[in-house]
Amino acid sequence: MNLLLDLFLSFAKIGLFTFGGGYAMIALIENTCVEKNQWITHDEMMNIAVIAESTPGPIAINCATFVGYKQKGFAGALAATVGMILPSFCIIFAISRFLDHFLEIAWIAHAFQGIKIAVGILILDAAVKMLQKMQKKPMPIAFMICASVAMLLINIFSIRISSIVLMLTAGLISLFIFMVKKPAGKEGAGK
Repeated sequence: MNLLLDLFLSFAKIGLFTFGGGYAMIALIENTCVEKNQWITHDEMMNIAVIAESTPGPIAINCATFVGYKQKGFAGALAATVGMILPSFCIIFAISRFLDHFLEIAWIAHAFQGIKIAVGILILDAAVKMLQKMQKKPMPIAFMICASVAMLLINIFSIRISSIVLMLTAGLISLFIFMVKKPAGKEGAGK
């Protein structure tokens, strides 16, 4: 029961104090789940981020569900997911219920200007941590560079391509390379 409460409270704190959506939450999820509580390893966190991005639903909720399930099965997944969702739901409900023109309040509009900058920094922090801990092999580095260049060109030329298409393309290329290398590896093992 203690672990369920820890899962709920940990993800509720992340959900309550993180603005900017799932990408901004990745750094906090990693800090809480990998470094503080050691519920998952860094490699598992990287895998979760990739899988959570490519499955339906918000990335932070998918991460919370996976971590909770890994720790305590269905009950853990439920506790972590509700913890992640509940604070945001309550805040948005209160805003929609009581403040019709929430962003028209000057001090709130100015606060959100600063929050936008903080969100960018959180996303950059998560990306840098993943890059630092990424395997330093030619294939992952090549995929990272190609995907970064592709996303940059897509943004510069305002081409409408989903990041999911890029991930699926990278996955298919990786699978193709694996299939091509696999027979060569078996021949070398027999000699």
